[in-house]
Amino acid sequence: MSILTKQQLLQIRRDLHQIPELALQETQTHDYLIKIIKQFNAQHLEIKTIPQLPTALLVKVHGSHPQKTIGYRADIDGLPVTEQTNLAFSSRHTGQMHACGHDLHMTVALGILNYFSEHQPQDDLFFFFQPAEESENGGKLAYEQGVFQGAWRPDEFYALHVTPDLPSGTIGCRLGTLFAGTTEINIDLQGQDGHAAYPQRANDMIVAASAMIEQIQTIISRSIDPIEGGVVTIGKMEAGTIRNVIAGHAHLEGTIRGLTQTMIERIDQRLQEIGAGIAKSFNADVQVELHQGGYWPVENNPQLTAEFINYMKSNPDIKYQETQPAMTGEDFGYLLAQIPGTMFWLGVQDKAQLHSATFNPQEDAMFAGMQAMIGFLNNHMQTN
Repeated sequence: MSILTKQQLLQIRRDLHQIPELALQETQTHDYLIKIIKQFNAQHLEIKTIPQLPTALLVKVHGSHPQKTIGYRADIDGLPVTEQTNLAFSSRHTGQMHACGHDLHMTVALGILNYFSEHQPQDDLFFFFQPAEESENGGKLAYEQGVFQGAWRPDEFYALHVTPDLPSGTIGCRLGTLFAGTTEINIDLQGQDGHAAYPQRANDMIVAASAMIEQIQTIISRSIDPIEGGVVTIGKMEAGTIRNVIAGHAHLEGTIRGLTQTMIERIDQRLQEIGAGIAKSFNADVQVELHQGGYWPVENNPQLTAEFINYMKSNPDIKYQETQPAMTGEDFGYLLAQIPGTMFWLGVQDKAQLHSATFNPQEDAMFAGMQAMIGFLNNHMQTN
């Protein structure tokens, strides 16, 4: 196979769209990717599978005069969403859909990989087809399992995410944080149940939980710099069994969104402090559990991102737009905390939003994304 045609790339995207698989279950997707890649010019390619993360895939293009190793990541998992697009190539997997555009992410990566298999790059390039971005933080799993060591350790890392909020084919990026980091909140408050007529003999956890929720809402307004952004939301509360019984237990669930890891850690600290205060005030046992996993803020490297933006802005064939931070989460943030790099948006212009059952991105955007990244990588390798 030589350079893939637009029609071939469209067919690859549609094939992938029909076989979405959930986190760490992407076996069919993994096999399809290998089948396509094995049709490329293999002269400079090296394919590596990972026994401890069997649906992941690494592909290296050996450079002609390598001075560094450049990594490019594409996530491969789908979502537990029942597709409602009525497309001829809709998902064949019941209750699963590529509603976040990972089918496009993979196709763009394959297009870039295919180009460099035919046009040997100066530096080593490797492509990480990553499972479990939507859940199970596959990027963190890969890093912790030693995937990026030795010859497979990139000096810098790049990735894109599609967005329906930008015109088709537009490249969006910014210095600083592109995506917020996220943390799951689970809180259990234990007191003493009892009869509603005898409150003095019980310890009401609905009252304690209500006080805790009120105090949590002061974290952003009183503990975080007002020129920065953060969110703490308690979205679920469970307590009580019947109207005339005082609840001795309450359970809260929520989420944190923060633009820097430092901010998230500050919010974590305040949640623990508030929990300790509520426990003392209400003579209750309060357990605050926080789980972030790999969903750290996507904090773009200043130097690499400035070069990326300058290239995109100066190229007349590229539509570029500076974007604001998004409060959605992305596990590429964990990798960027370990390895310098840049994440950017690719506009796919759709009325439906990401994770929607009717999400139907404009496919032509893929080619603009491929050309922009190929051009940037060639320029970057020649000037650094």
